[in-house]
Amino acid sequence: MALQIWETLKEAIVAYTGLSPATFFTLLALLVAAYHMLSGLFGPSDTHQRPRSLEEMQPLPPPPVQLDEITEEELKQCDGSDPKKPLPMALNTDSITPSSSSLTRSSPYDVFLSFRGVDTRDNFTGHLHTYLAQKGINTFIDDEELRKGEEISSALLKAIEESKISIVIFSENYASSKWCLDELVHILQCRGSSVQQQLVWPVFYKVDPSEVRYQKGKYGEALAKHECRFKDNMDKVKRWRTALRDAATISGWTFSDGHEAKFISEIAEEISVQVAKRSYLDVAKHPVGIDSRVQDMLELLDVGGSDVRMVGIWGIGGIGKTTIAKAVYNLIARKFEGCCFLGNVTADSLPHRGLVRLQNYLLHEILGGRKMKMTDADRGIQVIKERLGSKRVLLVLDDVNKLNQLDKLAGGLDWFGCGSRIIITTRDKHLLIAHQVNRIYTAKALDNDEARNLLILNAFKENRNPYECVQFPIETALLYTHCLPLAVNILGSHLCGKSINQWHAALDNYRKFPNCDIQKVLETSYSALEDPLKEAFLDIACFLKGKHKDYVMQALDGSHLNPIHAIEVLEEKALVKTDRSGMIWMHDLLEEMGKEIVRKESPKDAGRRSRLWFHEDVYRVLTENTGSKKVKGIIVELPREDEICLSAKCFKKMKNLQLFININARFSGEVNYLPNQLRFLDWPGFPSQSLPSDFNPQNLVMLNMPDSRISRLGQGLKMQQLKSLSFEGCKFLTEVPDLFGMSPKLASLNLRRCTNLAELHPSIGFLDKLVDFNLRGCNNLKMFPRIVNTKSLRNIDMRGCKRLKNFPEIVGKMECLTCVDVSGTAIKEVPSSIGYHLFNLQELYLDSCRNLTNLPPSIYELRELWSLTLLSCPKLVLPPIPKKVEYREVPTPTSSSKISHYGKATSSEEESDYDGDYDDQGNLALFPSLRFFYAGGCCTSDRDFIVRLGCASTLTKLNFSESC
Repeated sequence: MALQIWETLKEAIVAYTGLSPATFFTLLALLVAAYHMLSGLFGPSDTHQRPRSLEEMQPLPPPPVQLDEITEEELKQCDGSDPKKPLPMALNTDSITPSSSSLTRSSPYDVFLSFRGVDTRDNFTGHLHTYLAQKGINTFIDDEELRKGEEISSALLKAIEESKISIVIFSENYASSKWCLDELVHILQCRGSSVQQQLVWPVFYKVDPSEVRYQKGKYGEALAKHECRFKDNMDKVKRWRTALRDAATISGWTFSDGHEAKFISEIAEEISVQVAKRSYLDVAKHPVGIDSRVQDMLELLDVGGSDVRMVGIWGIGGIGKTTIAKAVYNLIARKFEGCCFLGNVTADSLPHRGLVRLQNYLLHEILGGRKMKMTDADRGIQVIKERLGSKRVLLVLDDVNKLNQLDKLAGGLDWFGCGSRIIITTRDKHLLIAHQVNRIYTAKALDNDEARNLLILNAFKENRNPYECVQFPIETALLYTHCLPLAVNILGSHLCGKSINQWHAALDNYRKFPNCDIQKVLETSYSALEDPLKEAFLDIACFLKGKHKDYVMQALDGSHLNPIHAIEVLEEKALVKTDRSGMIWMHDLLEEMGKEIVRKESPKDAGRRSRLWFHEDVYRVLTENTGSKKVKGIIVELPREDEICLSAKCFKKMKNLQLFININARFSGEVNYLPNQLRFLDWPGFPSQSLPSDFNPQNLVMLNMPDSRISRLGQGLKMQQLKSLSFEGCKFLTEVPDLFGMSPKLASLNLRRCTNLAELHPSIGFLDKLVDFNLRGCNNLKMFPRIVNTKSLRNIDMRGCKRLKNFPEIVGKMECLTCVDVSGTAIKEVPSSIGYHLFNLQELYLDSCRNLTNLPPSIYELRELWSLTLLSCPKLVLPPIPKKVEYREVPTPTSSSKISHYGKATSSEEESDYDGDYDDQGNLALFPSLRFFYAGGCCTSDRDFIVRLGCASTLTKLNFSESC
């Protein structure tokens, strides 16, 4: 049968083609090969189809390795000594890598600049690149960061694909470059790609957009030449024309003439905002198993549909709800007109007006522009509905625990435009049901393979020797984690670097918890800490979670351990983490575990526990005098601001109290006793007029009593370890005692808004450890002591001290002092020593000093000064610039304008009578670091003062309005 078919086929080929069968099939094979080659090079791909699954959006990595697929006997047979016997596939631990790198990766470049080098490389484009680099924006420009030997065109195409934003600078000769046009085509392909969705902005630099769109003028001439050159490939020229037309219709910037530096600055600011918005969220160090969970979420979300949809992610703490939400957000955020990820909604909504702040942040993130300043949550609801009702947005509300939070942030589907998606993570399933969230994803624990993979990544780090891994009791370790991601991470980190015997010993210790739950597994990390670190961990869990790192270190200081070391160790143990803004956090499960440890100290009697945080326990102990010597720390945080009437002897029994923090309570009654063991006292609204007479806290590191009734500190008080002292807003405080004798280690002194403070003790001028000194708003302060030995002082703030008539007298050089603010004072002059004693001064604020008449010529000696403010000083006459120095003619800036460059000083044939510094060309260099100069309302006898100042190359902001 087959033979008959073959004979019939041969006869047909000869009859219809006149070719022999061999020749025919040879030609057919060549045609097929050519088709595949050409389709691979030029064949279009459908980049606009909406992906319905994760596989369509990003390739999935290979499945994780399974170490239990090989027996010990097979392992012995493959000892690695025989190169002909490769390692078993199941033990190739190079494949044990976290999945979903596509969900967490960052683009190599933030911005790609497409430009015609001969037109703009050395001016506009070069300056824009410098601006972006100063803002920390990683920008690709074609003469940098290319490896030797790479083909330039492929490197450029890759740079385009891997950039978040492309800026196309259309200049006069842009279209004459084949390279530029090929770049433009590829940039627009990336813009239209459903995966890359690159942001593209055109800049029409001294070119009319219509010339680009309709290819007129120089652009028409260039395209005509290309048609002659590529007459055999007109499709290429057609693609170029289409790309130019499409790019010219995109909203961008046009510059024809004017203030180029200001124009560049505005572009750089907008790019900076967009780069920040398009940055990926940090998902997880090892996002194991995330792919399948993201796939499930994509099916629920149905991104691209026209309906408005809310989807909940529900599960216990530590199961990875936030991780899933971040991964999904990274993957789909660019498909929306605006997006916002609100993390830690529960924690951020608790402070006063917390929900209002979240509403303001939500609107600012999605709409951009100036930050919203709403003060009422109900008004915020209406604004969100009005401003977002027609926008397609993506909103993630992470860690929601109250229906009120949803009502104020995402009250209904009609709040948002068609196609919007709202993702809510919570531990409370009923909250989602009550809010009519019908699509709920139940977060799943890791399966055994995923948990094993994650444990290995944490426990063995980069030293994953396949022969050693199988010898460790990995499966036994997994039993104690319940496959909860957080528990696996912590246990893996705890076992990292330990020997097999140590693994067995640690796991044997866990067996005392036969039916151990997550709480007990987490306690194993706590149990491994040394006693001082345990105390630090419990302090953070009970009092300091969510506080700034500096605050936490002060609270831990004086507790017989180095706070920096303590935080580093706790971070290494995966027990706490510091975010980008410097805040200390720990997972909810760890916080609950720490509090449970304290609760077990005395389950029925809160007064016999080491730490008190629950408002009912705190209220009872302070009002009923039920504390004990076991109490080490108290934080007062009431559900709402309320008053606590203190028992006269409420602290008498708590002799070992070391830490007291008041968040929002108002106190009444007298405080007749405070424990001498206190090392951290943060008590806004302290009710007494003075500290107890027998208070002698030798370990006190921080004393913070803002807005208190205190009027004096008392005689003989010694706080030898005190580093931070604040009486801000204490309007009854009239005097400050000998601080050098009382607290010689003081580094921060805050007396801001102490409106009845008339004078300061001379000892303040001798505090050699003092760094920050704040007297802002001390209206009655008349005298400031001589600064003799405060060699560490960095900042002095006396703004608004209206009765202060003399500038602080400084004896000797102050190497550390960088900022002085005497704005709004009654000073008449600045001493001539300022140029010599404050030689490292960077910021000097003298605005609204209405009695100030002159500045000394020595002020020109301040080589590091970058900000000088002299606004609203009507009597001030600026000191003349040293004469006999000529400057070439340059444009004079307008009032209140921003400048970036006005020319440099040129040397004079006459000798200068000013012994200053000169640059390489012999130009006098005054204020070589000055960037901000505000002198509106001042007078000068020198008509060319600004030109002669000679700092135009650094100056970026200038206000000389209403000057005479």
